[in-house]
Amino acid sequence: MAQLFLRDVPLLRPPGRADLLQVLWCPYEHEPDCKPSAVLVWRSAAEVGDILAAPPEPYEADYPGYVPEPCVLAPEAITDYPNSLDLSPELQRLLEDWSRWQAAGSGVDSSYARYPREFYSLHLGNAPGWKVGGWPPWGRTDPIRRYCAVCEVRMVPLLTIASFEWDGGEGRSWAPQEEQDAVLAGSRGPRQYLAQPTRVEVGSTDNLQIYVCPTSPEHPHTDLIQ
Repeated sequence: MAQLFLRDVPLLRPPGRADLLQVLWCPYEHEPDCKPSAVLVWRSAAEVGDILAAPPEPYEADYPGYVPEPCVLAPEAITDYPNSLDLSPELQRLLEDWSRWQAAGSGVDSSYARYPREFYSLHLGNAPGWKVGGWPPWGRTDPIRRYCAVCEVRMVPLLTIASFEWDGGEGRSWAPQEEQDAVLAGSRGPRQYLAQPTRVEVGSTDNLQIYVCPTSPEHPHTDLIQ
């Protein structure tokens, strides 16, 4: 599903001398949550021997969206602000105060005057797409805290496996700079997949987020679909 090197993604915090994370999953929906089952493998890149020219593909899968299209990642560091549901009630009220947005000189389009919180949700809070770390993409449920089954420490997001990098509406502002022209032009043909380069689709265009223990990455991980 994904192969991440520490040199490219310093946020990984691997155990011991490992500098490579391989995320494997079975392309079938497993009970009781009806989602693919994932395995995290931490390795030392220097100890990897023969490398296959092409990764093996499953002979069948529950859905085509559970088999990723081979592609090369181009990680970029961004500031990921929390989903508005992760903010305190006081901060949520401030987001709804249009006068504060104006006083801040943020240049928010006046179309958001009635619902300024929508601007935050669409363009600032909770960056969409595949990401390491960051904030959970709540929506189907209110925030659900995850705790380590071994040491009971609150777990943190490791990787979000997203169905889309951005949506086709106002959320297209999250498209990479080098693809903005194609996105704004509404290109079709091969470029219609700009927002879904991996072809992965989780559930009903949802996200699968993998959580790990911040105390020990070797403790069992957990996941959640949102």
